[in-house]
Amino acid sequence: MSSCTARRRDLRLVPVAVVAWGAAGIATQVPTASPGIAAGLWAAVAAVLVVSRWMPSSTRATAALAAVALACAAAVAGHVALAQPTRAAASALDVDGGRVLTVEATVVGKVERSAVGWRFDAVTDRIAYGERAFTAPVPVLVRADDAPPGLDLGARVELRGTAFRAEAGDRPVLVIQGGSTLRVRAPPAGPLAAAADLRRGLHAAVAGLPQPAAGLVAGLAVGDTSEVTADLDAAMKTASLSHLTAVSGANCALVVGLAFAAAAGAGARRGIRVTAGLVALAAFVLLVSPEPSVVRAGAMAAIAMLGVLLGRIGAGVSVLALAVTILLVVDPWLAGSLGFALSAAATASLLLVAGPLADGLSRWMPRPLALALAVPLAAQLACAPLIVLIDPRVAVYGVVANLLAAPAAPAGTVLGLAACLTAGVPLLGPGLATIAWLPSAWIAGVAGTFAALPGSSAPWPEGPPGFALLAVTGACATALIVPRSGPRLRRAAALVLAALIGVGVAVGPVATLIDRATVPDWAIVACDVGQGDAVLLRSEGRVALVDTGPDPVPLRACLDRFGVERIDLLVLTHFDLDHRGGMDAVVGRVDVVLHGPPATPEDDAVLAALASQGAAITAGHAGLSGSLGAAGWRVLWPRAADRAFAPGNDAGVIVAVEGGGIPSTVLLGDLSASAQLGLLATGRVPADVAVVKVAHHGSADQEPALYARLAPQIALVTVGENTHGHPREEILKVLHALGAAVLRTDQGGAVALWTADDGIHVWRAETSAPVVSRQ
Repeated sequence: MSSCTARRRDLRLVPVAVVAWGAAGIATQVPTASPGIAAGLWAAVAAVLVVSRWMPSSTRATAALAAVALACAAAVAGHVALAQPTRAAASALDVDGGRVLTVEATVVGKVERSAVGWRFDAVTDRIAYGERAFTAPVPVLVRADDAPPGLDLGARVELRGTAFRAEAGDRPVLVIQGGSTLRVRAPPAGPLAAAADLRRGLHAAVAGLPQPAAGLVAGLAVGDTSEVTADLDAAMKTASLSHLTAVSGANCALVVGLAFAAAAGAGARRGIRVTAGLVALAAFVLLVSPEPSVVRAGAMAAIAMLGVLLGRIGAGVSVLALAVTILLVVDPWLAGSLGFALSAAATASLLLVAGPLADGLSRWMPRPLALALAVPLAAQLACAPLIVLIDPRVAVYGVVANLLAAPAAPAGTVLGLAACLTAGVPLLGPGLATIAWLPSAWIAGVAGTFAALPGSSAPWPEGPPGFALLAVTGACATALIVPRSGPRLRRAAALVLAALIGVGVAVGPVATLIDRATVPDWAIVACDVGQGDAVLLRSEGRVALVDTGPDPVPLRACLDRFGVERIDLLVLTHFDLDHRGGMDAVVGRVDVVLHGPPATPEDDAVLAALASQGAAITAGHAGLSGSLGAAGWRVLWPRAADRAFAPGNDAGVIVAVEGGGIPSTVLLGDLSASAQLGLLATGRVPADVAVVKVAHHGSADQEPALYARLAPQIALVTVGENTHGHPREEILKVLHALGAAVLRTDQGGAVALWTADDGIHVWRAETSAPVVSRQ
């Protein structure tokens, strides 16, 4: 059989996967239509089968494939239709208005640290409020401030909190905000408890090793990132290495391969070798935690093992398409999962593109180096367009960083896994953990080095235009490298790529100059840094920055856009990642730091890094005041030596600024309603201010009386794409009732304000003309 014929046969199941994926996307986005979709698809299957009886034999295979694709799509829609009544009943619960619910649930997903607190997937046992109780099981996403002992996969938990409905297409029906009320009713039992004990043993084995690599050992071995520092996590994302701590098909394939090789070394037959691989795979999935992403990776590895058993190792694309189809039938909500799309895209690129890329690169370099470079390059070209949909930037050094880190990843996984399994054995477990630290330290060093390089990531257009632009760029680059591309195609690709680069180079600086010329007199800027805070204040050339957002890249872009070179005063309200994650953009150019109470050694390290570059460090508390140019600032909160609120949101530094061209402004950090009441009781809150930075990105946990006292003309909501439902309708109603103009950074980008004779002028990054507020 020719290679072309084999390749066509490999691709036969791709339309089946594509149709199933499309049906899953439509059915989950419009679940009320899923019964009708399923019925229509089954009718289409019957029609194709009937019509195919009179078709020529040459076209019957195509008709059969179409029937299979339609049947899989019908199965997907049918799954959604069966789940819809229960999901609709849960969605119809009266959760509006900040109603407090009591929720009992079972943890079904990995417990992960988020920018604020912890999060995990769960299935409810009971939801109660007032006299009503809802007992049908539905998937929910739980957010909590703390992770109490025993909180792990399989644990039964109880919490009190508020909720809001998840977006259409999401697997969770509700998002539960539990605050600090979460308690574990029953820890995991049986095999899940044994797996949790092994993971805890691994954490104990690396506890004394140097950070940040120590926290990375468990991430490489079992995908547990709970101990990965926020700075290392940000660096790995910037260097395009975060996939190394996600349990993927590569991890599963490594475990299966080791078991398969061990059985082969013992002389076992192929069936026994495959069985050994599958048993090892099942044990690994249980150890890591059988959450959807891990089960997905395991399913792909299991189907690949089936290909081995059948002697069809080469049918890689067919195996991938079959895995995608089966997973969508079992879990249609994967259709909207970026992780699922990235996994499929990366695997497909390795199967289809890595080989041709290696052939092309080998014209300019040794074959082994070409092969090593082709793998990360293929994955980067396939995944980058998807990543920019949620993170509009491109990792400039991603391919090189992956090339350097890739050899250490398998060693870290194997050694870390061995340390996990032997953690309770004296000397052996800790010894293996120490050895596993070495490849982890290498990967952490690569991430930190490349993330710190100038231009480590480049901003990119957001949304579908950014996806399309990067996909075209990647396709052109591939056409230039792959030797099978004809000369005409290569010339066209070169012209398109040159045009894209030329436009990007020309438009970037020009756009920056235009932006600066548009807002020469700004006094306040709410930077568009996503789900986080970064607010600039300026008077007579002196600049203050309140918080740094979650990431240095968008903060650097904002500082450059508004011509900020030096920061006279940096206010770190508190140390959550969404308020200090962009620190790398300002280290070395800050004079004075005013900060909230640190809670961890990591917080102290942030201050030490600023101090080492010449910044004066001062703890913020009520009563402190100072000047910024001709403006004056004063700290309203927290109260000195106040222990009523722990370090974090409610002990954050709250600042009022006024004068010198800056409209009277209060920046409320992330204060909750209870802390807002405490602030109001101090008597320091000014009345009738011009601008308020709304607390906590517009969460529902707000005190209307504080906003009534402030009575702002303009309310700035620093918010990005999020799953919290921010800004919530509750606070928006309060602000609108006060007559405030609500300006959100997720709607129109950055906001600049300045005063003039006719009032406060408002400039939006995505609006051509300024708007004048009421005086």
